[in-house]
Amino acid sequence: MTNDSVHPAVPAVEVADVRYTYPDGHVALDGVDLTVHPGERVALLGPNGAGKTTLMLHLNGVLLPTSGEVRIHGRPVDKRSLRDIRRQVGLVFQDPDDQLFMPTLAEDVAFGPANFGVTGDELVQRVDDALSTVGMSDQAQRSPHHLSGGQRRRGALASVLACRPDVLVLDEPSANLDPVARRELAETLLGLRTTMLVVTHDLPYAAQLCDRAVIIDAGRVVADGPILDVLADADTLARHRLELPWGFDVAAMARRSGH
Repeated sequence: MTNDSVHPAVPAVEVADVRYTYPDGHVALDGVDLTVHPGERVALLGPNGAGKTTLMLHLNGVLLPTSGEVRIHGRPVDKRSLRDIRRQVGLVFQDPDDQLFMPTLAEDVAFGPANFGVTGDELVQRVDDALSTVGMSDQAQRSPHHLSGGQRRRGALASVLACRPDVLVLDEPSANLDPVARRELAETLLGLRTTMLVVTHDLPYAAQLCDRAVIIDAGRVVADGPILDVLADADTLARHRLELPWGFDVAAMARRSGH
């Protein structure tokens, strides 16, 4: 699911001194700098209202900065580049209903690539590949409204993967999923080679999926490092209203992962 034309020496995502002020005057991003290299898996952590989702929406031009610049594989995100950027950067929203609206799951998965001009056998292949990747081939002709929450989350992911993005951005992927659906989605995501940013409050899930964590608070990056190091810093977590669940042992996880 990667684009062979992408040069590995060029960062997948560069956010340079990005500021964003909403029309009501609320400053959501206040000078964010962030560099993500191809193939990295980065968790974006922070309390409610920290600016995480606002930053996510800048990565494919849903929002454009008040000042500063976002670049994807070296190309600035602006009005001229939006079509190409939106093919390169796939957003998977927290609510699958934002992405699943066609009569069948297969039609939903076909919608994105068809919108980018993919037709015929290639479109069929992309739908088949995306559904296979998320383990949903047998649900292709079902209505998304008849699927379970976990199935709909994976269906929404398939609808993005069919566009073959180079960068995948997921907003709270584990929200409202039962334990089995959480595990199935994690296994699917861990099988992808795509550059990935995961916006989440779910710190154990972030640790399962990502190698690096960035904490954002009040529109600024306040911590950035290996995820187990960040999660082991209890003072920093507490200062930014983040908390590991009772009984979660960062040291034990580090030993299991060889860190």
